[in-house]
Amino acid sequence: MRKDYRGKIRKRLISRLLPAVLACILAAGLFGCGAGKAEQTQKTEKSEEDSISIGMSFDSFVIERWIRDRDVFVSTAEALGAKVNVQSANGSTQEQIEQIRYLMDKGIDVLVVIPVDCDALAEVLGEARKRGIRVMSYDRLASNANVDLYISFDNEEVGRLMGRALRDSIPQGGKIFMIGGPLTDDNVVKVERGFHEVVDRTELDVVYLARCENWNAIDGYGYVKEALKENRDVAGIMCGNDDIATQAFRALSEERLAGKVMLTGQDGDLSACQRVVAGTQTVTVFKSIDEEARRAAESAVRMARGEEPEGADQTMNDGTYDVPYLELTPIAVTQSNIDEVIVEGGFHARDEIYLNR
Repeated sequence: MRKDYRGKIRKRLISRLLPAVLACILAAGLFGCGAGKAEQTQKTEKSEEDSISIGMSFDSFVIERWIRDRDVFVSTAEALGAKVNVQSANGSTQEQIEQIRYLMDKGIDVLVVIPVDCDALAEVLGEARKRGIRVMSYDRLASNANVDLYISFDNEEVGRLMGRALRDSIPQGGKIFMIGGPLTDDNVVKVERGFHEVVDRTELDVVYLARCENWNAIDGYGYVKEALKENRDVAGIMCGNDDIATQAFRALSEERLAGKVMLTGQDGDLSACQRVVAGTQTVTVFKSIDEEARRAAESAVRMARGEEPEGADQTMNDGTYDVPYLELTPIAVTQSNIDEVIVEGGFHARDEIYLNR
């Protein structure tokens, strides 16, 4: 009887406690699984962000603006959760090809390239696309490569703005020197096409043409010196960029011609802006590097996620293919608008621009 009685009590206790125990176990399991799932989701999202890898191959950092392009691109991409591996080819086409292959082997999702030679990268960029890597041609268009996106400014308009600046500054006409960049840069061809579109309809006469290979601006100093030996009465000099304009200004200064000969350039370099306010450079065609780099970084991240970049609503022919093109607008910066465009736009500080005034 005693055994039966104890057995009945034990069974009653178990029957009463069992639902509570099961409820605790179930609740713990649910909360535990819920927490684990939330943590797993966070880890997945984090790993997806961390997995965005962008390779960026620069021509070189000889041109002042490329430093700023790099910094804005990298900071924007990192803020969006991407990692950027930056390489510089130091002006060597072969080195750039090797660096692109190195970046591909590192498992990048997107390749952003500023070509040393626009005609030399079709094969290696084709390799990238076959490996599932999306390719962006930044500022310069790689020829015959069928890239996924080309982002740049209207480079023919850059040339037209330079031509108009000289036309308006020298209405009576006169002799012009052209000190351009290398023809391996497709933008040089476009800028000069736009320049001639304006100048060929005026009384301005191009009497001297030279090129700074690999954008080695210091060569511009020697070219101007050489050209002045035969044409001291030059009225204006069209420079391929502001670095070249700096060297042209140096040569003109030594000949006591600075401020008498109209100078054009592009990129909005600080030294060029200082010359604009001083009256020794007529115009610098400003291309908002910050906007270009920011939009390129945003586009690269979208491409890595399998999305299409915003704003690429037209195409540009690369010689074989019509590729998506995101076009930006250049602005001619002169004394009349430098405060509005450069200072208020936050590109350079007013104190720096007016340092010598």
